[in-house]
Amino acid sequence: MAGDPRVMGMWNLAPRILGVGVPYSDFKDLLDGIERWDDWCVAWSKRASIHETIGRDALDAGRGLSAGHHLTNAALFYHFAKFTFTNDMAQLRAAHQRAVACRTDALPYLAPPGERIEVPFEGKVLAGNLRRPAGAEHPPLVLIIGGMDSCKEEMHTAERFLLERGMATLAFDGPGQGEAEYDFPIRFDFEVPCGAMIDWAQTRDDIASDRIGLLGASLGAYYAARVAAMDHRVKAAICNAPAFSVFDNFDQRRPALKENYRARAHCETLDQVRDMLRDFDLTSVAGDITCPLFIIGCREDAVTSYEDAVRLADAVAGTVELLVIDGAIHVAANRPYRHQTQAADWMAEKLGVGGGG
Repeated sequence: MAGDPRVMGMWNLAPRILGVGVPYSDFKDLLDGIERWDDWCVAWSKRASIHETIGRDALDAGRGLSAGHHLTNAALFYHFAKFTFTNDMAQLRAAHQRAVACRTDALPYLAPPGERIEVPFEGKVLAGNLRRPAGAEHPPLVLIIGGMDSCKEEMHTAERFLLERGMATLAFDGPGQGEAEYDFPIRFDFEVPCGAMIDWAQTRDDIASDRIGLLGASLGAYYAARVAAMDHRVKAAICNAPAFSVFDNFDQRRPALKENYRARAHCETLDQVRDMLRDFDLTSVAGDITCPLFIIGCREDAVTSYEDAVRLADAVAGTVELLVIDGAIHVAANRPYRHQTQAADWMAEKLGVGGGG
């Protein structure tokens, strides 16, 4: 087994990586075979290319459902090739481009299918993947907000739980995330980019844009809470492992995670990151949250203290369901059965759909 501590440290992320669809056998093969962190992106990209080839062969043969499955898997592998590989931005970007291409090509063949959308934003665009549940004429919409090192290509599982219950999904890349990470740094006032996505949704005649929900995890949970406070078009929000103050949780984090923040914040030093993160704080706005919240706190979270989830629940003006999960690590990736269906059922109820039985 390889001995590079950066490689070995990725075992700690196994619940997250396996939980969104990477097969254990592939994951173990890769971690056992990678001797140096410098080889991480190349190794994962090579494995991704196998899944991509299978998917494109299926597409050429007219087997769309299989193509959608394999290309979605390929996108996941390309994403995990790059998501923390900030020491070589050229490799990171090349893997990311393949992830986007594979997931985009998969979208028409998924069940239900999806479409890529692009929304103008500050002279550039923000990209997202929209999917609508089968048979629904005007479903409510849940915007899915990833964390600092996540992106829309990682959201297939999150989409599924919502789609099965009659809700449309829009997983999108905000500033510092995915496709937008090159043009825009992370920003505390996420209501600005998220508001642009909601504005776009309100131009669609196949979405009930008066019933908007948010699902955010990790840094995305802070974003979801912030948007809920500032944009009252949001009718309900799920916050999984939210930071009440990102700054207060920063120094406890692993060096690799701090470096990810530096890259996505477009900063030169960690001191500059710390200064930026002082604004990522809900103290002045939490009391303005009036829509219902479902908040998940993770008792063994080494990234964001579960006490921040409790603090958020105590501070908001609206109704709250607080779920603190014993034994759960960050975003409860090792306890998905404790929150995935429960949160999706809660959102279905708040947005007025049947909940899928």
